[in-house]
Amino acid sequence: MKSIPLQIGICFLCPMLFFGQKIDHTVSFRTIESDSYFRFNYDNDYFAATDENYTQGYNLELVLPSLSKNPINALFLKTENTSTVYGLAIEHIGFTPNNYASDEIQFGDRPFAAAIMLKSFKISTDTNKKSRITSSLSLGLMGPGAFDEEMQVGIHKVTGNKIPMGWQHQIRNDVVVNYDIDYEKQLLEYGDLMTLQAQFNVQFGTLFSNVSTGLNGTIGLINSAYSESDSPKKFQVYVYSQAFATVVGYDATLQGGLFSKESPYTIASGDVERLKAQFNYGLIVKTKTLYFEYSRSAITKEFETGQSAKWGGIRIGFIF
Repeated sequence: MKSIPLQIGICFLCPMLFFGQKIDHTVSFRTIESDSYFRFNYDNDYFAATDENYTQGYNLELVLPSLSKNPINALFLKTENTSTVYGLAIEHIGFTPNNYASDEIQFGDRPFAAAIMLKSFKISTDTNKKSRITSSLSLGLMGPGAFDEEMQVGIHKVTGNKIPMGWQHQIRNDVVVNYDIDYEKQLLEYGDLMTLQAQFNVQFGTLFSNVSTGLNGTIGLINSAYSESDSPKKFQVYVYSQAFATVVGYDATLQGGLFSKESPYTIASGDVERLKAQFNYGLIVKTKTLYFEYSRSAITKEFETGQSAKWGGIRIGFIF
């Protein structure tokens, strides 16, 4: 048994693989033990004292039993003998180059880009097989219609930072239709103190098309999403580490939308890094009805002339 904590500890100290999506609210270490809850997920590079690349994102997440009647659920993978929750989320992501205060196109840097989406999702957990399958469909818009210019300018005015001046060069309006499948399998569990999971993710659509694989683990006081207990902990506190590698097929925030070819500046397909790496870690505190999290993330460069980037995030949720 002594080897189990050692193996999980290695997951935290020496991450091997890295992850590619920005707001991952369905992974098992973020489980809220209820079929009725609301959570606010917010990322910003301000937490890492930077202001470039993935500059901010938010996700308003709602899970309710009545959402099992959502007709879009018919498009999701069929699962049997699982505990299933259904949800909706409004998600918004924004990206800027390093010199965002210039009104000139920043050739060789990331283009200004933003997207807003309505996401339907289904999370099915099999405690016998120690696995879960998440399916989601995102429908929305990228471009000026996602109103990220107004949001970022407003935030910078309030905080006294430099005003972004280059949003007129952002990637133009295009439709977002993206389907996402995530499979997670628990590899190790040591009491209620440590867990280790493997993940495999596929995204395809007009915004992101990629394949990811990697690991995540937790250390602390936790009710594992894959274990049933007659007396679950009423208070949980633990740290997590998540690491993935992503093979990129298409990234519209760099290359522009599939249908609109009017964007003033995009990254050429040959300059997109087809293999990227990301490492996430954080602290989660849960009570019987509340959820709190602070997270940090780092990602390798996403295009040839780009740079690595960092950001942080907070998440607050409550059970109805």
